[in-house]
Formats: sequence, C-alpha cells, structure tokens
Amino acid sequence: MAATRRAMVLGTAALAAAPLAQAWPWDGLPVQALKPVRPVVWRDFLGVNAQLQWFPIEVARKQVKQLQALGLNWVRLGLHWFLLEPQEGQYKLEPIDAMMALVKEAGLRNITYVVGTPRWASSVDKGDKYEQYFDKFPPRDPVVFAQRMVMLAKRYPQVDSWQVWNEPNILGFWAPKPDPEGYGRMLLTSVQGLRATVPNKPIAMAGMAYFSEMGGSQGLMIEALAKLGAFNLNVTVAYHPYTATAEGSQADARDFVKRVQPAHQWLRSAGVKQIWSTEWGWSSYKGPVEEQPLVGEDGQADHTLRRLALMAALDYDRVFLFTLSDLDKRASVRDQSYGLLRENGEPKPVYIALQRFLQICGPRLEPDNPPTLDGALPEGLVSIGWRRPDGRKLWMVWANKPGTVRLKNAPRQATLHQPLKGTQKALSALDGVLSVPVDTALQILVDA
Repeated sequence: MAATRRAMVLGTAALAAAPLAQAWPWDGLPVQALKPVRPVVWRDFLGVNAQLQWFPIEVARKQVKQLQALGLNWVRLGLHWFLLEPQEGQYKLEPIDAMMALVKEAGLRNITYVVGTPRWASSVDKGDKYEQYFDKFPPRDPVVFAQRMVMLAKRYPQVDSWQVWNEPNILGFWAPKPDPEGYGRMLLTSVQGLRATVPNKPIAMAGMAYFSEMGGSQGLMIEALAKLGAFNLNVTVAYHPYTATAEGSQADARDFVKRVQPAHQWLRSAGVKQIWSTEWGWSSYKGPVEEQPLVGEDGQADHTLRRLALMAALDYDRVFLFTLSDLDKRASVRDQSYGLLRENGEPKPVYIALQRFLQICGPRLEPDNPPTLDGALPEGLVSIGWRRPDGRKLWMVWANKPGTVRLKNAPRQATLHQPLKGTQKALSALDGVLSVPVDTALQILVDA
C-alpha cells in the first residue's frame, strides 16, 4: 500500500507544473461600477445544493418542483462515503438510488461530489485522540477512493459532472492539517479512473472553503495545487466564497470583488476553462453565533440577491447556492437554516425574493455599461449594467446608505423594482435626467 501511495505523487509527467503568471493576487479596485463579463442565462448559471436523500420522497419531490418553479435546472449533490460503505464491500445505496432516480425523473442536471472516509479506510491511527472523527481524515490509499468514485460513476450515469471531495483546505474535511500533495494524489487517481470510465464527463476539483486559505501562513490551496500541476488535468476549479456580507468580509467590507477579479484573471491566464462556486450563501439561524453574523430570514434574502448580482457580473461559469432546503438536527445549528425552503418544502423569504429577481431579469441578460451618473453619489454605491434580449436596459443598484442618483441620457420612462419587498415604482425623466432613489437593498431599474 505504501508503495502504491508513493507511486501516485504529483511529480509525474501527467502533472508537470502549469505555468503561473503570478501568485494568486488579493488586491484590486474598490467596487463602484461593473460591466458584466459575459451574458448570463439563469437556468445554466445558477444552481442549488440539495440534500434530497435526507427527506421522505414526497418532500424531496416537492423541493424539486419548487426549484423548477424558479426556472432553474442544476443541483449539486453530496455523497458521504462513510454512510454508503460503513463496512468494506457492504454498501447502503438505497437512499442514493432514490435521490438519483428523482433527479433523473425531473430532468435535472447535476454535479455530484463524494466525501467522508469510512473508519476502515481512514488514515487516522487507531487509538488517536481524534479517532472518533475518522471521516474527517483522508483515506489511507487514494486508489481505494478512486475505485469507489468509478463504481458510483458506473451506477449513476445521470451525473453530469463529478467532483472529487469537498473543502480539503480546512480541518473539517481534511485532518489533521491541509495537505496539497495528499489531496493532489487523490485528485490524480480519481481523474484517471473517471476519465477511463466516463471519458465525456467533466470533473471538478474539490470546492475549496472560502478563497482556499489553508490557515496561518500556509497560503492558498488552489495556488499550491497549481504549482503541483493540477491545472493540467483540465478540471473545473471551484471554491466557496462565504463572507460576512454580500460585498465582503468583516476585515474588509468591500473585498469580494477585489479578490475575485484578479484571482479569476490569474486562473484564466493559467489555463483554467471553468470556474465555479459550488457553495455560497447565508444561514437564517438564530444563534449562538458560529462564524457567520446573525442576519435572520430577511437578511438572508437581502445578502443573497446582492451577492447573486455581483457573481453574475463577474467571471464565474456557474454558481450553486447553499442550499435548497433547511435541514434537520443532523446538521449544526447554523447549517440547519441555509435553505431557500423550510423543511416541509414551503418557501422562505429568500425563495420569494429570488423568484421575483429572476422574473424581473427574464431568462437571459446581455452585458451593458452601467448608466452615466451625475452629481454626488450615495456612500458605497454598487452599479451594474445589463440589457435584456428585447433591447430594454436593466440596471442593478444599491448602496451602503440610501440616497438619490441622477442618470444622464436616461430613458423617458422606467420602472424601479425592489424584489426584496416586491414593490415597484414608475419613474419619469425631466430634461433627459432621471432621478432614482437608491436603497441599501438591491433594486432593479428597467426601461419602460
């Protein structure tokens, strides 16, 4: 077994180091006005994580219908190896079979990841003080993990894209410490097995927690994997940009766009073809506080719409909200309340606000310059320009503090929508100038 592990190091010709234009950069310009990078088709761009196997089939089916009512078609599914094969060679696949049958029946597209090591395969030492957390440790032999991914790929041909593990840059999924070379061996063996078995299926590296930080001074997991040559495997790069607010972190209230723009430029220059965010979102939990500030159900809806507006304008190929439904007590207090839906499948405020947002936008948007603004601007203004296929201009806008902006060369008539509250207001230009009240919540101005 040790000889096998040594043979799978990333120093092989198959993973010769990819050229790096520069280190993963962090600094950029403050957010003010954005012209989107490319057109967005919501059905293809926006997906949702789903834990359908956690629910009775009638509730899972209701969740799927609610997703389809939004006009969305992508889900991200998670398979936990330690639950599927608690004893070597003894499988418990009935809940997964039911979930996959439902996904196929509904015609949903999906990316599916596998994570969590069974005790019999875990690299944790017997008698280790952390032995009870065996599923958090990587497998002793990455080849065994790859063999299970191959087995699942054969069993579930309806999977559109396979993802290798989840968040290996944090201790919750890779103990006792992040290990780029160790994860790289897992990625390599899994890619080799999947490409031999389902050669036409895209493969994604694990979605890295946050911006792939490994803690302390260890650096960034994505950058470390790039130096090891992982980009030469032609895999989707994914990460999970959870932050305190839509625009940034507690350390920097405007660092989301400042991080994403240069980081994605570097990824593209290094040859990455697909960049996905396979998790992002906010929990509506009531506490006690666990990393994320308490925002409540209305705050969850507010943050979600503003972040979606930003992500759609930036260089993402696909993004997946976390998650479709609230979860039961098998999840942590915080993780129980990320859903668009309640446990019974009924909509939360975030679902209703998202539905309004998508209806206002229509199924497709084309990039456009944000409008020219005149005079003083409200503090922290964010301005994003779009155009619908019918030619009508669409402007997404919000600010840190309410105020009024003046649009030069504006349309004579426009409608200002506030999807969070479901309100709209007709506006008329005077002498070619349109005065638009700006709120802290996302508003969408559409030409009449």
